[in-house]
Amino acid sequence: MQYVISFLEGIITFISPCLLPMLPIYISYFAGGGERSTGKTLKGALVFVTGFTIVFVILGALAGTVGSFLREYQTAVNIVSGLIVIVFGLNFLGVFNLNLFKGGHRAVNTDNTGFFSALLFGVVFSIGWTPCVGAFLGSALMLASQQGSVLVGTLMLLAYSLGLGVPFILSAVLIDKLKSAFDWIKRNYKVINIVSGSLLILIGILMAAGTLGRLLSLLS
Repeated sequence: MQYVISFLEGIITFISPCLLPMLPIYISYFAGGGERSTGKTLKGALVFVTGFTIVFVILGALAGTVGSFLREYQTAVNIVSGLIVIVFGLNFLGVFNLNLFKGGHRAVNTDNTGFFSALLFGVVFSIGWTPCVGAFLGSALMLASQQGSVLVGTLMLLAYSLGLGVPFILSAVLIDKLKSAFDWIKRNYKVINIVSGSLLILIGILMAAGTLGRLLSLLS
């Protein structure tokens, strides 16, 4: 069940207000900046997703490693992790604004989209856009650290990366057909932020109380 939560957090990251509006630029990059070819665009999207997945999976392994060393302090880890995720949720709800999670509209060079440049772009995205994806990425990492297992932490961030990557890949191929869906999401950003923030707060409370792990084991 923890993998399902991580996957959903990846999907919500994709439709966040600072990421979705930039999608046409990314699609243009995947296509090489010229006329779109489905095959070329799909290849670029797959390599791009692989790039940020590598970074996120490494972070998941590190989170699991740290968690395994702190198992004897599990109660403290639960409380700190939960409080951090609650702060992320309150930020989503607009209770206060943390500039740390404000993404910028970075320029994207669409002239060179070879394999390694697309892979590097994915790696740079995972690092440079951390302020944009930080809330749900941070939540996934906090949840991974609670598991106290390198393997579980790695798999959880792989699930998060799939949740973020699959919509990227589908959008790269079907962007023209999905335009109305994207327009609907943009019109309802306020509701999406409320739901996203509430979900983060709920997860944070369960983490801090130490009940999330037991709940996930019951649902598994």
